[in-house]
Amino acid sequence: MTRERRRGVLSIDEGTTGTRAAVVLDDGGAAPPAYLPLSVRSPDHLRVEQDATEIWANTVEVCREALDRAAADRVEITGVSISTQRATVLLWDTVTGSPLTQAVVWQDRRYAARLREWEPQWDAPLVEHTGRPVGSRAPLLWAAEEIARNAAARRAHRAGRLAFGSVDTWLVWKLTGGARHVMSATNAVAAGAYDLRTGDWHEPWVSFLGCPPDVLPKIVDDDGDFGATDPSVLGVRLPILSVMGDQHAAMIALGAHRPGQATTVHGTGTFLDAVAGDRPPVHRRQVPGVLTLVGWRSRGTSVFSLEGYASTTGSAMRWLCEQIGLFDSPAQLAALAREHTGPTRVMFLPALAGLRTPVWSPEATGILTGLSLSTTRAELARGVLNGFAHSVCDLLDGVQEVMGGPVTDLFCGGGLAGSDVLMSAQADLIGRPVRRARDHETASLRGVAYLGGVRAGLWPSVSAAVAGLQQAPVFEPTLSEAERTQARAAWRELLARHVGTAEPGGPRPDAQEESPS
Repeated sequence: MTRERRRGVLSIDEGTTGTRAAVVLDDGGAAPPAYLPLSVRSPDHLRVEQDATEIWANTVEVCREALDRAAADRVEITGVSISTQRATVLLWDTVTGSPLTQAVVWQDRRYAARLREWEPQWDAPLVEHTGRPVGSRAPLLWAAEEIARNAAARRAHRAGRLAFGSVDTWLVWKLTGGARHVMSATNAVAAGAYDLRTGDWHEPWVSFLGCPPDVLPKIVDDDGDFGATDPSVLGVRLPILSVMGDQHAAMIALGAHRPGQATTVHGTGTFLDAVAGDRPPVHRRQVPGVLTLVGWRSRGTSVFSLEGYASTTGSAMRWLCEQIGLFDSPAQLAALAREHTGPTRVMFLPALAGLRTPVWSPEATGILTGLSLSTTRAELARGVLNGFAHSVCDLLDGVQEVMGGPVTDLFCGGGLAGSDVLMSAQADLIGRPVRRARDHETASLRGVAYLGGVRAGLWPSVSAAVAGLQQAPVFEPTLSEAERTQARAAWRELLARHVGTAEPGGPRPDAQEESPS
């Protein structure tokens, strides 16, 4: 009996700490992904960098492995989709195809102090046009200064052979053999100079930062014209169907498609994204760290979203395990947390790269408090996960305040979402049920493939692609309202002591932060 030939999309997910690729099949599921880790280096407490050559080499290797698996399984590949970490940028020579800089990662804060000086002049107009204030990171400022101080970049620019872009720009340029120098809308909005009204670069801010316009990529729809893969790269010519920032792709896969629906994705950082509708939302109050983004841009039409994020949750867990050695692995930490079923005074603030919501403080550091001679490793682990859950509550409170209404559905995904303890803690502290989406570990891979697959005719809509997946399990709150209120008050008091707010949880009304990957 001859097996029916299936169809699928080769999907790439290039994250901060690893690269994976898998074929997303026409039933909405993903084949087992090929994966390679990525190195991240921090030369000092402000700089975070990666090797763009390693990113590219990893991408090629995992794609070839995924294509080999698809061939063995008789899957017809209709195209390629790419999900990437956002706001990680680099410069490269378009003739040699080689990077001229390290890739500066979205967690980098080298310009935080200087950018604060520009807040009085620029915050209001930037929020109006780009949905975000000056913030603590400016990829286009970095590009301008790198061209000025880097002799190789300066020579390439003078010769008309210098390109700037984020990771999606870099991968599309390499995959197409240099035929496309573009950036998807969801990645461009994270670069901090995307005009929400025009869908193009916001020229006044670009000019002020001193970034030469000729090095900037063209901004296109997330399912726009990205060209096709060069056969010499992957051994086959395939259309590049869609390119998205990873959190936006996760929104699609996890099921947040209508206004009021939201996702929480626990990766290197934790991101909360809520669908806001077909117009940029009016911020009823400026809440630190809550930004207006393009949720996705398809066929010339934008769906907007609101986002808040905590930059170091998953990376804080790895830090506790790998660098400090308090636990053998994140899996052990999660397992130990299950053993502590009673109350705990241990609190962990995962602000290892600054704090954004509810208080904007890029210089803030992490806290581990409430320790005593009776503290066990299990209680310590529970305190760490509770800290992540409190961070989610802070993000949700901020997004709802800007929306002027409640989030109706909260879908959770990402590696840490596999912890029942963390999911239960989120439900308890939010006071509402939360859903852990099925196959949440592959959300970014699948979401960008769903958007591309609609373009290729695999599904009539992204909702249809998600509809075939199993129902998400629900975690119900178990704390009483009094217990929840007490726990949240203790957390706000910790923040007030640490960052010096005027009142527990009281944010600076004029401050926000830009969003990354």
